[in-house]
Amino acid sequence: MDYEKISSTYNLLENTSKGLEKTEILANFLKEIKETPKFIYLFKGKVFPDYDSRELGISHQLVIRAIGKSIGEKDSVVLEEFKKFGEIGKAAESLAKRKKQSSLFSSKLTVEKVFNNLKKITTYAGKGTVDRKIGLIIELLNSASPTETKFIVRTVLSDLKIGVGDGLLRDSIANYCFSPSNLEEKKKYSELIQEAYNKSTDFAEVFEKAQTNSLELIKLSPGKPLKVMLFPKAKNIEDAFRIVGKPAAFEYKYDGFRVMINKEKNGKIKIFTRRLEEVTKQFPEIIEYVLKNVSGESFILDGEAVGFNSKTKQYTDFQAISQRIRRKYDIDKMAKKLPIELVLFDIIYYEGKSLIKEKFVNRAKLLKKITTEEAYKIILAKQLISEKVEEIEKFYQSALEDNQEGLMAKSLSAPYKPGARVGYGVKLKPVDKDFDLVITGAEWGTGKRGKWLTSFNVSCKDESGELFEIGKVSTGLKEKAEEGLSYGEITEMLEKLTIKETGREVKVEPKIIVTVQYQNIQRSQTYSSGFGLRFPRILRLRPDRGVEDITSLEEIEREIN
Repeated sequence: MDYEKISSTYNLLENTSKGLEKTEILANFLKEIKETPKFIYLFKGKVFPDYDSRELGISHQLVIRAIGKSIGEKDSVVLEEFKKFGEIGKAAESLAKRKKQSSLFSSKLTVEKVFNNLKKITTYAGKGTVDRKIGLIIELLNSASPTETKFIVRTVLSDLKIGVGDGLLRDSIANYCFSPSNLEEKKKYSELIQEAYNKSTDFAEVFEKAQTNSLELIKLSPGKPLKVMLFPKAKNIEDAFRIVGKPAAFEYKYDGFRVMINKEKNGKIKIFTRRLEEVTKQFPEIIEYVLKNVSGESFILDGEAVGFNSKTKQYTDFQAISQRIRRKYDIDKMAKKLPIELVLFDIIYYEGKSLIKEKFVNRAKLLKKITTEEAYKIILAKQLISEKVEEIEKFYQSALEDNQEGLMAKSLSAPYKPGARVGYGVKLKPVDKDFDLVITGAEWGTGKRGKWLTSFNVSCKDESGELFEIGKVSTGLKEKAEEGLSYGEITEMLEKLTIKETGREVKVEPKIIVTVQYQNIQRSQTYSSGFGLRFPRILRLRPDRGVEDITSLEEIEREIN
């Protein structure tokens, strides 16, 4: 298939903001790739399924060099065009239209060629890697039309800007494969697609199975990450009962790092984050604890890695252990410096059987049966099953005194819903006015803070994944690294992600997630979301979360209404 077909579809998607229209456009295109379902990854700017953590690892600087070489111009010319458009894809398209040189050997570009070249980029390592990667990009650009150039560049940077997220892909597959005739059927088939995707985290597999109406063949498999179950907020204990029913299981809400522990039949253990990234090497002690204290040949456990002070044995907050997530070297040394206790609170697969549809109360009993607790190594979440508000309030207070965030309330009869916030469980926190947002821009400070970025534009997302600014935040960080999350640490991260710099203003790739506390929300024309946060403050960095996890416009609207 010619790449022109997919780039034309990208264009149609980019030029409409209507969700239903986008769904129809994508559903109509799916017939073009029904024999090659892997091409569906391209609509998320990827060449691998979501569970595969491999990345192209191409920076804007390398893309600028590749564009320059493909058109026979200096990098400075490309950079000037970039500054003019403020977006590298449009800049590349503009330059391609007035291209000085055309390759004598250029040929019609195919989707297969683009897909294979991009996959090959991830295989290079060692000396000469950069030149070989750039060569693969140039090879594509030499055969690309201006429109194709725009989308190749964006795909290389994993930022297509066409407003296609998981929800839109899900609904498009449902429309194409099942042709629902009414809203009820649309909802039914979308839910089937979502359930299948949450188990496989692979839209190509889901698309392939949906075409033959065999989604039930998609099974859980230890060793392959899946989406964790998510929990909305409750206002108070009575609100929690309203959502999950009485009696309910109340558990400590631990201030740690969410992990899914997989044990395969061969005895190998893999640890994944809620973002589907493998962090097995970063937490060697978890492997030791699970092998020693959890019985069973194969299972998938849901839990939290919680930091504690090795001397006082007091629990520490998430920020204290967050650096372990990014650690690649001196892991054993870091494990001693920042120890963790593994807290288990759910099991969703055991000895070849999926437990997703099993009641929570039964899953909890099984987890207790197969786990031998050992303080400061591996424990089960502290739990209270009750319907008495007074009793729960005391339990709530004990969680806070133990340096935890609050409580989780769970329905005793609930199944496990990967990736969903469906009301089977809710969270209760005393300070609940905070959102997880992504930094999309920043501003250099002045005076003694002139060497740091000190003001940050933060954004939420809509259902399609498009980002919308909701405010600027400049408080909450420290000047000295030893005092906590510092301006210097954030500046170092954002400098590597800088896309464009105009005076003191910096535009950055949306990669860094922060939890932002606020006093209240107000409607505002200043920001593209239509909302603004009053007195926002950065609470913490969230390296365990991605853009797909940030607060949605829908959630913000619920808060303000």
